[in-house]
Amino acid sequence: MLPTTSLMAVRDGEVLFSYGAVDRANQVYSVRKSVLAMMYGPPVAAGTISLDSNLASLDIDDVGGLLPLERSAKVGDLLAARSGVYHVAANPGDDAEAAPPRGSQRPGAYFLYNNWDFNVAGTVYEQLTRRDIYQSFASDLAQPLQFEDFELKQQRRSGDPKRSRHLAYHFHLSTRDMTRLGQLMLQEGRWNGRLLLPANWLARIATPLTRAADMHPPSAARRQLDYGLMWWIPALPTGSPLAGAYMAWGYYGQFILVVPKQRMVISHQRVVTAAEGSAPRKVSPAEFLRIANMLVQSPCL
Repeated sequence: MLPTTSLMAVRDGEVLFSYGAVDRANQVYSVRKSVLAMMYGPPVAAGTISLDSNLASLDIDDVGGLLPLERSAKVGDLLAARSGVYHVAANPGDDAEAAPPRGSQRPGAYFLYNNWDFNVAGTVYEQLTRRDIYQSFASDLAQPLQFEDFELKQQRRSGDPKRSRHLAYHFHLSTRDMTRLGQLMLQEGRWNGRLLLPANWLARIATPLTRAADMHPPSAARRQLDYGLMWWIPALPTGSPLAGAYMAWGYYGQFILVVPKQRMVISHQRVVTAAEGSAPRKVSPAEFLRIANMLVQSPCL
């Protein structure tokens, strides 16, 4: 039995299945990256953020300095986990232990799931929009989507500034509020007659840019998940009920799965307590996708 904390399945905006405390806001770990990718849509469309700007032109640096080659990385490389910058990140939870030597890979050429990239993407967002990530999220998404459990004061950055000056921007979200983010993706950025996010941007971030077979290290390739711009795309056969789905994925088992073929969104949380020790049981993407596959094929839903 999987240690699922909460689960919600929605079709056409109607709740079909709900399990656990779906109204409890918890840290959703790397789901934050997919949220930020969504938030990039309006400033990219407005020209406020250019994906072709490089770190040098934005005066992005870090503790101990970046190499000249590293500073040639573009904003788009950060979103794609292809910066080629292997400076230590402020927080763990990535594949940085498998990183090649610094300066050995040209930006854009090599995929490595590296928190440094994603944290700096947050810095770039705030620098160019001149807006705090959490304030922006609250006004641009949480309020119009009528989140029920989001509290601005609960959101906080984390990480060690002695390792990197670019801290992580973790979110605390409930399962039912996560589902609304997925529903916004499914509805191509529209909510109650308003266009909150550009449809072409949402399609872009959920389109495979890196195939699983091209990922590093080999353990990443074995996940059988392709990658867009901070969104994961399960590599599934055409005939699968989940074909065409894409998802946000957070450590321990936080997921937002969007299944356009089924007009469904499925959100999942796995909350870990201190009593579980240093190696708690996670819910893997493969395990979650098995749950999702059963849900979409259930005759009761």
